[in-house]
Amino acid sequence: MLSAKQIEIVKSTVPLLEGAGTAITEYFYKRMFSHHPELQHIFNMSNQHSGRQPFALFASVAAYAKHVDQPELLLDMVERIAHKHTSMNVLGEHYAVVGHHLIETLRELVPDQFTPEVEDAWKAAYAQLADIFIQREAKIYQDNAEQDGGWSGERRFVLKERRPESELVTSFIFAPVDGGPVASYEPGQYLGIQVEPDSSEYREIRQYSLSAAPMEGCYQISVKREGAGADRPGVVSNFLHDQLQVGDEVSLYAPVGDFFLKPGAADVVLISGGVGLTPMQAMLETSVNNEPSRSIYYLHACEKPSQHTFQQKNRAFSDDGKMQMYTWYRDGATPSANEFEGLMDVAQVEQLPVDSGEFYLCGPLPFMTHVKKQLIDLKVDPTRIHYEVFGPHSEV
Repeated sequence: MLSAKQIEIVKSTVPLLEGAGTAITEYFYKRMFSHHPELQHIFNMSNQHSGRQPFALFASVAAYAKHVDQPELLLDMVERIAHKHTSMNVLGEHYAVVGHHLIETLRELVPDQFTPEVEDAWKAAYAQLADIFIQREAKIYQDNAEQDGGWSGERRFVLKERRPESELVTSFIFAPVDGGPVASYEPGQYLGIQVEPDSSEYREIRQYSLSAAPMEGCYQISVKREGAGADRPGVVSNFLHDQLQVGDEVSLYAPVGDFFLKPGAADVVLISGGVGLTPMQAMLETSVNNEPSRSIYYLHACEKPSQHTFQQKNRAFSDDGKMQMYTWYRDGATPSANEFEGLMDVAQVEQLPVDSGEFYLCGPLPFMTHVKKQLIDLKVDPTRIHYEVFGPHSEV
């Protein structure tokens, strides 16, 4: 338990953290990886190079420092990060390593301000935060292992089928090598996949949404080829598209995630951009299969019709009256009551249930920020707007 003095000291360092910005976390990661290169088997190094992971860590550390006396205010952030950690097999012993290098980073970067008293306060604060994560993640691991067909840690799966879904997206269907059952999941959740691309020095772990309603004995993910031909193409997505063949094996970590369809009578509004439609597909199929009386509105935006993943399947749902579908294309639209050209404008959808619906968003961060603002302007209650960020935690 932190003392009142330690709380005061940690909160007083917030301006110091904000002044240093991501320089602290960039230095921290370089320091930690130089001493523990094996951790690069766990961390997404593409997010390190892009700066997304240092920014996410900085935002989390700064938020914790501001609310160190009220950690309950950070429960949503903790929940989201804890689920991501379990999809990467982060374990309790990793927290001691992270804590050591965080303290040493502060000592080396701001030696004048990082007095022994400040150091003691930050050690106590980090211990408190680490304990929150360790306990929550242990519970997630336990719950996964105790499910019928569940497991903890990695489990070997074989690729049973691969199926092109659009110009850039391919679905991959995996079944367990041991032939046993697989745990079910909430529509909208994701799993971690571990592969060993020839182009990478380290094992690579990525998270992909489960892109279908739960199926017996297998899992489906749908992956967009990222940045082919670019200076830093997507290491894992291109490996899956170009090298992984039917019969090949991978390791999977059990499904997790705090973003999922909530059961109930409320209308469902699914809003996606680009490959952000993958968790929406699981939500859509589950709703259509299990809650036929529930009204579903599906709003999707992408570059052009050839990149519209699951287009045929979802048009069939729409034609059968199982949902109302609205689409925005930057190029190639056939303007109509349900198809628009340009950026998504949710106000173009008539009779959207702004007063009672549950809204689910997924897609690039600028897209979700843009759409969330529109929903707020339409007086949608923010507590009924749920979102998923692909990659490190970030606020919309």
